[in-house]
Amino acid sequence: MKLLNFIGGNWVEEAVLQRIPVINPANGEELATLPLSTKVEVDFAVREAKTAQKAWAQIPAPKRAQYLYDIAFKLKDKKEHLAQTLTLEMGKVIEEARGEVQEGIDMALYMAAEGRRLFGETVPSELPDKFAMSVRSPIGVAGLITPWNFPIAIATWKAFPALIAGNTVVWKPSNETPMMAYELAKIFEEIDLPKGVVNVVFGSGPTVGTAMIEHPEIRVISFTGSTATGSKVAELGGKHLKKVSLEMGGKNAVIVMDDADLELAVEGILWSAFGTAGQRCTACSRVIVHRDVKEQLEEKLIQETKKLTIGDGLDPSVKIGPVINKAALEKINHYVQIGKEQGASLLIGGQILNTGAYEKGFYFEPTIFSNVQSDSILAQEEIFGPVISIIEVASLEEAIEVNNSVKFGLSSSIFSQDINKVFKAQQLLDTGIVYVNAGTTGAEIHLPFGGTKGTGNGHRDSGQAALDVYTEWKSIYVDYSGKLQRAQIDNNE
Repeated sequence: MKLLNFIGGNWVEEAVLQRIPVINPANGEELATLPLSTKVEVDFAVREAKTAQKAWAQIPAPKRAQYLYDIAFKLKDKKEHLAQTLTLEMGKVIEEARGEVQEGIDMALYMAAEGRRLFGETVPSELPDKFAMSVRSPIGVAGLITPWNFPIAIATWKAFPALIAGNTVVWKPSNETPMMAYELAKIFEEIDLPKGVVNVVFGSGPTVGTAMIEHPEIRVISFTGSTATGSKVAELGGKHLKKVSLEMGGKNAVIVMDDADLELAVEGILWSAFGTAGQRCTACSRVIVHRDVKEQLEEKLIQETKKLTIGDGLDPSVKIGPVINKAALEKINHYVQIGKEQGASLLIGGQILNTGAYEKGFYFEPTIFSNVQSDSILAQEEIFGPVISIIEVASLEEAIEVNNSVKFGLSSSIFSQDINKVFKAQQLLDTGIVYVNAGTTGAEIHLPFGGTKGTGNGHRDSGQAALDVYTEWKSIYVDYSGKLQRAQIDNNE
């Protein structure tokens, strides 16, 4: 399959652009090729988006919403095809892929409903015969830079609030998972979304991403990816006075107290840590466990981890698929070696799988370390793979301190039957998302998604909060007194 850029409502056949392959991480097979676009293609896409935005913003929001409803129905019709494609290019198991496509459907429906809200405020004026209100206004052209681990969910988290608010979009998907962008663009074409409202430009971050951030007509950038790259995006965006929304890394922890339901905790930990082969920004990377139940918890984790099947995600019996590429495999292995060198106890796993059925794919065993020091590299840095670090604590207060000791602040979880502990934890855990008696994953699209500290810069994807990224507030004063009234001037006589 030869993927093309989607610009101005057309599939653009490039002239001389270099092309690179899209690889199935389960078996190393080439699935497609995509172009490495340049600043020229970005400029073209921005021109089309800017032209389209003038008309798009004039369409009443409830009518813009109808396009999102149409997209939702198309996504639903194609759900299985999209899920299969997602698993092929990204590797996550098919049940997870279906769930991700459902997130896209849910986001389309949710943001379509915002077309009849987009609430502003009316407030009393301090002067007589004067009306005061605020409304949301679109910013213009939004630049979206999305990652490979959730290639359709995160794209819809960003694109749909931008569209319902009256913006147009230039989108750079990840080179690892461009086929989902291609499929989504086909849906935009099929529902007759006005030309230029969404434009897809394939290419590298340093070239296409940088050109987007530097382009004067792109007024807002929404980025999801690593903290290191996000910092560069923020720096460059700040230089050009852009609004920048960042959603970056995590070092998420599950706290297991001595009164926890251990069976439930084990289930939550394994799903959070090993789902998507640990390649989620919300994945559980640390388990902070009370010393009184540490041994029991470890025994149960080992027992259940041994039951997990590893392989091609298209096999419905498989629970853990491959990681995305060789570089990811090597990075995970690097951290495992560091864990061993720093004295952590390897309970299970720790090996690259590269023989037999695994020979041509990128597979890593689900791995659990115990006796991990809370200030060690293993416990502090994001691994982005199927690796758990177990850290022992003696109290809830210590558990919260350990949880908060990392530079990230995305997701946290506590398992406890004590309502006092639960409420104390949800108050003091310094993460953007807190789960009680559940793992660290499973965010729902109608609540804000994002984190604190090194995870983000204060903005949020999903929920109504996402609209704040793609709108500016406009305050409006209507004076019907028939005379000049000066606010803040002392009129008392």
